[in-house]
Amino acid sequence: MAAKISGPGGGSRFVTQQNSDINVTPFVDVMLVLLIIFMVSIPAATVSIRLDLPPANASTVMPDRPPTFVSIQESGAIFVDRTETSLVNLGGDLTRALGVARPQEERIFVRADPNVRYEPFMSVLNALQEGGFYQIALIGEDFTGR
Repeated sequence: MAAKISGPGGGSRFVTQQNSDINVTPFVDVMLVLLIIFMVSIPAATVSIRLDLPPANASTVMPDRPPTFVSIQESGAIFVDRTETSLVNLGGDLTRALGVARPQEERIFVRADPNVRYEPFMSVLNALQEGGFYQIALIGEDFTGR
């Protein structure tokens, strides 16, 4: 709180009055500093993921055989189609399930139980990439109607 030394009406020069005007200068200074901090830090917080999307006018040709699914359950069990496997055997079991000359060029569909933790899910994706399977599609299912 500030004080006035003399009033507008003259009066004594040693009489002090209380000043009730709001001093907004420190408030504006703090707000400008915060604005600059947020403007600098926001672009660094964005994360970009590279996606290879097909062109909008391209016709998609469906393969003659059904897609191959890798399923991850909440318990940590991994299935290739309907056969249970492990992380160690995932590449070999997936190659056998695909049954084509170049299995690494086939699209693999990965779906997981909604309660699967991040670490087991990423372990499966890493095992697929280590096996040379880079065309991976993530299947998201709508569980809101349950």
